[in-house]
Amino acid sequence: MFMELLGIDIGGSGIKGALVNAETGEMQTERFRVPTPVSRKPDEMAQVIKQIVDHFEYEGPVGCGFPSIVKNGVCMSESNLHKSWVGVNIDELFTRVTGHEFTVLNDADAAGYASMNYGVGRGKQGLVIMITVGTGLGSGAFYNGELLANFELGQIPYKKYKKIEDWASSGAREREGLTYDRWAKRFNKFLKHVETIVAPDLLIIGGGISKKWDEFEHLLQLDTRVVKAELMNHAGIIGAAIACLREQHHGHLS
Repeated sequence: MFMELLGIDIGGSGIKGALVNAETGEMQTERFRVPTPVSRKPDEMAQVIKQIVDHFEYEGPVGCGFPSIVKNGVCMSESNLHKSWVGVNIDELFTRVTGHEFTVLNDADAAGYASMNYGVGRGKQGLVIMITVGTGLGSGAFYNGELLANFELGQIPYKKYKKIEDWASSGAREREGLTYDRWAKRFNKFLKHVETIVAPDLLIIGGGISKKWDEFEHLLQLDTRVVKAELMNHAGIIGAAIACLREQHHGHLS
């Protein structure tokens, strides 16, 4: 049994890794971050993954959160990456390049794992939706603590936008130079859609934006209880490591 597991979180701007204590969910090292290659293509990104694994001189299995729909280890949509990712078996690619066994899952699902095992979602019953706000809008869904993989609520079409994340993510806020007040109105509208479509019992907001919680929390007006993910930006790393542990025990994540 590996007491320390390597978790890696792939984002639109950076790829981050750290060693995580499998029992407590605490990070045992500083985050090691490498900018996401500009091409966002499979081979270049796999080399960064190898760089992170090598940095930690790590020996065991690796868990990895990936910013796209992942089904049985295969990338199903390009999301904010290069279109050549579609159809790639990410597990196999990273295993081949690094020589380590990989468990790859959607990044918001990974962040949700962290929150449901060690954070504000722990012990919560009913439908809990984790929203990660970054370059896009990720979402992880848990029913009575069990992961419902690949809930991609950020992909809902909205007005002239192909997907609502192009209008309501941190990426959109930065691109358009929006104040937190103006951005929060958009984000609130997105959460209202989520509320209408899936009627969650609890919404957990994570990703980099959770550091600015005080800037916009008062502008979120919903019927559902909304809380900040207290694990902040580390949730993706922690959750990926834990997902890897779960796969060792239970077989493949869907």
